[in-house]
Amino acid sequence: MLKTSMLGWISQFARDRRGVSAVEFAFVAPVMIGLYLGCVEVSDGVAVDRKVSLTAGALTNLAAQVNPATISTADMTNILNASSAIIAPYSAGNLKMVISCLKIDANGVAKVQWSETRNGTARSDGSIYSFTSSNSALAVKNSWLILSEVSYAYTPTVGYTITGTLTLSDMMFMSPRTGAPTYGIKTCS
Repeated sequence: MLKTSMLGWISQFARDRRGVSAVEFAFVAPVMIGLYLGCVEVSDGVAVDRKVSLTAGALTNLAAQVNPATISTADMTNILNASSAIIAPYSAGNLKMVISCLKIDANGVAKVQWSETRNGTARSDGSIYSFTSSNSALAVKNSWLILSEVSYAYTPTVGYTITGTLTLSDMMFMSPRTGAPTYGIKTCS
């Protein structure tokens, strides 16, 4: 009798389909939640990286279009403030910006004439800037370039334990529109 009731109970349990959905959900839910959080992290990181590129472009563009070609301390503060506003809603405290004027001489050697920064390290006046193979075509003899370098310390919200803080960066070159810009008392010629 015990054997028959046990077999009946096992047979009834095998035919019962009431909890199948709950079991399937228990298997699928962690994977779906992981995919969702991963997509949120990746899209957030891409958004910050895009804003870093936009900030680099705006910083260079604003400095290159100053007319007359003299950038006062107040102008530079406004340029840096406007550029830092682009990173919003992300923290501007994680943003490092450096803007420099490069003079390229008759031999194609680029030297830093002046440099200004916010939260970063300015390039030394008179230091030589070495172009990479990807941007060497910009070294036009007897010309000037405005260079902006922007980096952002991005910390993922959920994936911090996996990746830690990521440094997203970009740089932008632009020719001055009205001539070699002077910053304060430092000329770029």
